[in-house]
Amino acid sequence: MLGEAIGTLSADDDLRCIIVRGAGERAFSPGNDIGEFATERADRAQAIEYGRVMHATAQALEDCRHPLLAQIHGLCVGGGLEIAALCDLRICGEGSRFGAPIKNLGLVMAYPEMAPLVRLAGVAVALEILLEGRIFDAAEAKDKGLVTRVVPDAEVATEARAAAQRIADGAPLAARWHKKFARRLTDTRPLTTAERDECFDCYDTEDFRIGYQAFLAKRKPDFLGR
Repeated sequence: MLGEAIGTLSADDDLRCIIVRGAGERAFSPGNDIGEFATERADRAQAIEYGRVMHATAQALEDCRHPLLAQIHGLCVGGGLEIAALCDLRICGEGSRFGAPIKNLGLVMAYPEMAPLVRLAGVAVALEILLEGRIFDAAEAKDKGLVTRVVPDAEVATEARAAAQRIADGAPLAARWHKKFARRLTDTRPLTTAERDECFDCYDTEDFRIGYQAFLAKRKPDFLGR
């Protein structure tokens, strides 16, 4: 369901930023329901089928054109940490806790789930998280590069909305290009001439003209996304 929602939102050109959060303010995600393993992931075949659904959700987050901002309250473990790693910014509270203690269940994190974590924090940190299985605090998460910003617990929603507003105030096409280019730079393939030239497509947009005219006039630009 999350994947379908993100796919629908990604196709909406009027959007400029998406906040991903848990229900309420007790947890971003406490991880998987262990009780469901007996019925939904009792063996390899079931796990592969379940994985297809989960990985499709991860791919929808990966492919989202708009900036994704994770608003993290409380626990962010297991699958929740994987979702947060797929977001572009992560703002959490001082009381937030992080980890992926799946080794205690004798399970491994599959390639599509591990890739965003490795890209975000590096191989060494990803392995530390998975091999030790510790639950650690927000300060350590920030030190490991897992979160963008740590604020007092009562200010998480306010700061997340303020960050989303700052993103939304910018040129939406520029945000989408920056996101696309940043992801592309994690690919080791050489950039093509067409990819290099795409960096200059912004000069033919209406938003560029709006932006520099507003700068010269010392007023806030009202970008149109064209």
